[in-house]
Amino acid sequence: MNNSMMRALTFVVFCILLFTASDLQAVELTFRVRMSYQVEIGNFDPGSDFVDLAGSFNGWGTDPLTQLTDADGDSIYEITLDRFTGSEYIEFKYRINAQWDGTEEFPGVGNNRGYTVMGSDDTILVWYNDMLPGGGGVGELHWWNDTVFYEILVRSFYDSDGDGIGDLAGLTQKLDYLNDGDPATDSDLGITGIWLMPIHDSPTYHGYDAVDYRSINPDYGTMADFEAFLAAAHARGIKVIIDYVMNHCSNQHPWFVASANNDPTYRDWFRWSTSNPDQTGPWGQDVWHWDASGWYYGLFWSGMPDLNYETQAVKDEMFETATYWLDTIGVDGFRLDAVLYVIEEGDQLQNTASTLQFWQDYNTYVKSVKPDVVSVGEAWTSTSIVLQYVTEDRLDFCFEFDLSYAMLGAVNDGNAEYLGTKASQVYGLYPYLQFGTFLTNHDQDRVLNVLGHDEDKNKVAAGIYMTLPGIPFVYYGEEIGMIGSGAHEYIRSPMQWTDGTNAGFTTGTPWQAINSNYQQFNVLVEDTDPGSLLDWYRRLIEVRNGTPALRRGTHDPLASSTSQVLAFLRSYEQQTVLCMANTANHALGSITLTGSAGSLEPGDHTLINLLAIGDTLNITVTPAYEVTGLSMAAYEMKIYQFEVVTDGESGYGALPEAGLRLGQNYPNPFNPSTTIMFDLPQADHVKLSIYNMKGELITTIIDQYMTEGRKEVNWTARNSSGRVFSSGVYCYRLVSGDFVQTKKMVLLK
Repeated sequence: MNNSMMRALTFVVFCILLFTASDLQAVELTFRVRMSYQVEIGNFDPGSDFVDLAGSFNGWGTDPLTQLTDADGDSIYEITLDRFTGSEYIEFKYRINAQWDGTEEFPGVGNNRGYTVMGSDDTILVWYNDMLPGGGGVGELHWWNDTVFYEILVRSFYDSDGDGIGDLAGLTQKLDYLNDGDPATDSDLGITGIWLMPIHDSPTYHGYDAVDYRSINPDYGTMADFEAFLAAAHARGIKVIIDYVMNHCSNQHPWFVASANNDPTYRDWFRWSTSNPDQTGPWGQDVWHWDASGWYYGLFWSGMPDLNYETQAVKDEMFETATYWLDTIGVDGFRLDAVLYVIEEGDQLQNTASTLQFWQDYNTYVKSVKPDVVSVGEAWTSTSIVLQYVTEDRLDFCFEFDLSYAMLGAVNDGNAEYLGTKASQVYGLYPYLQFGTFLTNHDQDRVLNVLGHDEDKNKVAAGIYMTLPGIPFVYYGEEIGMIGSGAHEYIRSPMQWTDGTNAGFTTGTPWQAINSNYQQFNVLVEDTDPGSLLDWYRRLIEVRNGTPALRRGTHDPLASSTSQVLAFLRSYEQQTVLCMANTANHALGSITLTGSAGSLEPGDHTLINLLAIGDTLNITVTPAYEVTGLSMAAYEMKIYQFEVVTDGESGYGALPEAGLRLGQNYPNPFNPSTTIMFDLPQADHVKLSIYNMKGELITTIIDQYMTEGRKEVNWTARNSSGRVFSSGVYCYRLVSGDFVQTKKMVLLK
């Protein structure tokens, strides 16, 4: 061995030893849990009760008992442990008085908190059981929790003028495909939110390097075109969020041009150095770039210099620009690019304390402008780090990349065990349901490519993320089986509308080549095919939109006798839904699911198939909380609702014997008709009306004087002119004298 090889080998061994020593160095982890709401609702008495920590690292509370303390009386209990190593994965939960009696967090199978220890000391801060004041026991919910989003690159959606580039006018023309706003139709996709990739003026096709943050890319049209699109979307009940790239801009932006010319007003709007600091970024890239006036910092590449938020004028301008889009234009929120990298601290280029503080400042500001604005972060990193961006009043939620990998991995591998663990971990760690779910996005190979061009795999994967907790995002064309891999342009190719010339995208020459599979996978061909991927997505979104438990419900995992099956319950108010996914490429029989006292009630139950109206399943839950003898076809997704418990012969929910009361309709969900019952303690005028979820009156079925007693009325999902309404959630409201009460019901076809 020559000297050069010896030196190289020595260096490699040194690096391995150095890495190993660093990785094994003890890391302190501080566990903090807020107990104030538990005190408020009477679950915890600070004078007599205590909180302890049970986890994989202490024998689940037995080796040793790990008790937390509240030193300053702020109802936050904490303890610091130094027994961890970097990259170690732990599971844990908090208990009251060291008991496993149902007072512990998330009772049941597999409902543990999970955390991957970082290489430096860290703190975990949560509410006990994720219960926040005013949250109804599960945490605060928002309009975005009831939304299915659709991600669009305007350039690739639809070209209205034949120049080969999609535009805002074309997008507006295609809104009926996404959601026509008419509850009487079910031919649209049913999405209720749109995320637009960058729409500002930019020198690149993708737009992630703006030259004017308050502009519309001329390729897409004018600000008037955007406002017309926004009005049309809002008229259909669709919320609209836009990409806001706050980390960096284009090197052609007037700010950077002035800065590079040593304009004193703008010089400090970017980071400059007289010599090359020679830093590399998270994926080994050079982050300092040469210019005639010095070296400037740009994390992604030389064409995207990072804005310098240590200069207050930069922060002020970017915050004021957010106001412009929220207040003047009227968008509903922002998807925020590259949130990990906003402010650097020396050699730490991502996830700095200054960056976390920045997002807290940002959130405080935008909420003051528009309280119901949504801010969605792209924090492309592990769950444990993403968590920091959605706590302490920072962003509303972020995309859950680790969960997306777990979903795709489960379907590709035919094994759902890790997915079940990951889904429970994610559900337990985040503020209640505040995370975005997806399969792939504009930066990743398309889902059909990832899943080996297998439509059945695509279908079960879609079923999983449309039923698991979280806020789902569909990437345009995913619902028809578009393909794309490699360079980003191939992943962002034009939408496939027809099997004709240019897939119906343009009458000109498309800016990017049409995918090779467009003749088979397009909206026109799939529209009338009941077995198509498009039809499947429509049904899934329809069921989700019409099922509160899937949008707002808790998550209770069920243990499966076979690793190929993922099973869980979603529950909200009086509705409980069983979801099962077979990730195997073959049918399975004799499946046993096991729950707990907190999830399954022993006895006989009738389940209603929400994906196939008229189909029911009768099951028996044993005293051991088991359901046996289940079967599933290859790559099958099942969504069953537990039938509402009734009062016996009448089949309707029991009403109190006295007083004016409105009962829950039965059956619910229903098709084609349902019965509504109410009690009148005395004769009076009664008005019973039906509303859609936008609060619009669609029909009145009773408006008359009625005598006292129990009443019932049948509704056939038609208005007074005989028009039949489509699947969805509706409200019925009873008004009699000073009494007003409203309940929800679900029509499924």
